[in-house]
Amino acid sequence: MTRIFAIANQKGGVGKTTTSINLASSLASIDKRVLLVDLDPQGNTTMGSGVDKRLLDRTVYQILLGEQVAAEVRLSTKPGKYDLLPANQELAGAEVEMVALEQRESRLKKALQVIQADYDFILIDCPPALNLLTLNGLCAAHAVIIPMQCEYYALEGLSDLVNTIKRVRTGFNPAIRIEGLLRTMFDPRNLLAQQVSDQLKQHFGDKVYRTIIPRNIRLAEAPGFGLPVLYHDKQSRGAQAYLELANEILATAN
Repeated sequence: MTRIFAIANQKGGVGKTTTSINLASSLASIDKRVLLVDLDPQGNTTMGSGVDKRLLDRTVYQILLGEQVAAEVRLSTKPGKYDLLPANQELAGAEVEMVALEQRESRLKKALQVIQADYDFILIDCPPALNLLTLNGLCAAHAVIIPMQCEYYALEGLSDLVNTIKRVRTGFNPAIRIEGLLRTMFDPRNLLAQQVSDQLKQHFGDKVYRTIIPRNIRLAEAPGFGLPVLYHDKQSRGAQAYLELANEILATAN
């Protein structure tokens, strides 16, 4: 059965795109069929996967408007070994244009239903806002992976997102749940980070992944080369952490 995860947090700069790309490549490296959906008009997931967003004539934008089918838009990434539904700045106009469309919150879900049997995992990189694009991601997903930094405002932002997921469950997607909370850019020398981490485990228990993504220069460098970190420096702490995360997610699936 295909597992569809939205990777979401309305706070920017917490590692959503980094997690989307590197979890996709890590799952693919252990022979899972993976589709990564870039739902952010910035197109950083597209560029970080080695695809030039400026050269695209078909993206998620056309899929959401019903002008293209997903099977015709998806691309194979190399060396990432996963498929990609790409995005660029054109997607920013989709929110306005979808307002007049029927079932505007479930356009992505319907588009993915046609191809989801081709994959073991579909990961949806949501934009850092609670808008119609994010709502499409949450309506299409079975569960949400929440990357977050262990910093002062993290718990307040997390509370807002949890409430949003509850509203989506009530109004649009009764099956959606939180898959896990992922601590990113973690520095164990930072006392505040340790305190917030402890609070997360206290409040969310086993919903907090055991895997912790460290601050790592290789993770920061890899997008500049259009590569997942696994193919930039496989031995780096960042690459090994995302491989560990992929195996942790697979363990919960069995």
